Amino acid sequence: MRTDSRLSRTLHVLLHMARHDGPMTSEAIGRMLGTNPVVVRRTMAGLRNAGYVRSEKGHGGGWSIAADLNAVSLLDVHRAVGGPRIFAIGSDRANPACAVEKVVNAAVEDTLREAEALLVARLGSVSLAELARSFDARCRPDGPSDASTCA
Repeated sequence: MRTDSRLSRTLHVLLHMARHDGPMTSEAIGRMLGTNPVVVRRTMAGLRNAGYVRSEKGHGGGWSIAADLNAVSLLDVHRAVGGPRIFAIGSDRANPACAVEKVVNAAVEDTLREAEALLVARLGSVSLAELARSFDARCRPDGPSDASTCA
């Protein structure tokens, strides 16, 4: 099954932007992610509409962070980029005639609702600032990572 990587890829970009001097162009972000600049602009538009990034046109323009990293959660980013439903599993018939299927659907739906609530709460509790601090800790000269992974 193919996974949706919009959240992780967008978080990747936002952390680079947070530690980059000046705006980043859609072309530069596209090269970094191995994707087309049009895809970058489409994704960044959702972040701009939410107020998390801004864009400048013309020479020296590009995308830059517009929000306080402490105020933006992973859940905020997920929603801004139009992320998919958290879980794609579920029943194929909402109102089955079979009593067994009704019992199965109820059990699966309850379990998924509980799991989604936990995941949403956790995504909502982690800020971009926390990710940035973790990145900074890994990339300090005395940190656990070598410099080649911190570019």
